[in-house]
Amino acid sequence: MLLVVLILGCDSGHSESSTVGGESGQRVAYSRPAINAPAPVFRLMDLDGTAHSLSQYQGKVVFLNFWATWCGPCKVEMPAMEALYQDFQSQGMEILAVSVDQQGAVVTRPFQEAMGLSFPILHDSDYQVGLTYGARTLPMTYVIDRKGVIRQRVFGARDWNGPEARKLMSELLAETYQAPSERM
Repeated sequence: MLLVVLILGCDSGHSESSTVGGESGQRVAYSRPAINAPAPVFRLMDLDGTAHSLSQYQGKVVFLNFWATWCGPCKVEMPAMEALYQDFQSQGMEILAVSVDQQGAVVTRPFQEAMGLSFPILHDSDYQVGLTYGARTLPMTYVIDRKGVIRQRVFGARDWNGPEARKLMSELLAETYQAPSERM
C-alpha cells in the first residue's frame, strides 16, 4: 500500500506530516525533520554493497536526494545533479542519491550507467530512511551543511545546475567547519 502512495505522489504536492498503517493496523505518524535541525542519521548500502552512513560525511555539504527510477521528475533532474557534483565535489560537497526502488541494484545500476552518474546511489528498498525524512513525494532533496544541520528542503525536481543551486552550494561550502573536539 505504501508503494501506491509513492507512485501517486511522484510529482504531486506535499504535506508536513503523514499517517500510515503500522504492522498491527495501528496508525503511525511521521513528520519531516525541520530546517536548521540536525539531520537524522542513517546507514544504507550502495550499488557495490558498501555501507554509507550520514555521519561519515560530517565536514562535507551533503545533497541528500530521495528518488526512484520510475519517477519522471527524478529522471529530469539527475543530469543537473551530476553537473553540480562534478563542479563542487572537489570543494567538499557530496551527493547521496537514495533510491526507494524495491528491486535495488537490478534497476538502479542500469539507470546509473545510462545516465552517466558518478555520485553514490544508495538503496532504501524498505523505505525506512525515506519515512524518517518524510519523503512521501519524489524527488525530495535535503541540503545538509558541514555540521550535519539541514539547511534546505526541496520538494520536486529542480535545475540543480542553475544559478540558485550553485549559489547555495557556494555559500554552504564557504562556511568554515571546525570538527568537534574530543573530550577526555
